[in-house]
Amino acid sequence: MIKTMKNLAAIIVIGALSAGTAVAADELAKDLTSTIALLGLPCGQVISAKRLGENDYLATCQDKNRYRVYVNAQGRVVAEKQ
Repeated sequence: MIKTMKNLAAIIVIGALSAGTAVAADELAKDLTSTIALLGLPCGQVISAKRLGENDYLATCQDKNRYRVYVNAQGRVVAEKQ
């Protein structure tokens, strides 16, 4: 179940990131919110996101948590609390 959720999170993030600048900030925030929730981390809702690099974002949540969300070398989506 958790592996399936992590795979779904990867699909969501990769889909959002591969669309590049065509992805609206609102859609990116929704995708990051879903990804963080699927990884089991507290957030509520992403209120802002900053692109740090390819497949690498800094997400700020409404509950003031901040996460770096990225795809690691193994192709897995990771969210690290900042």
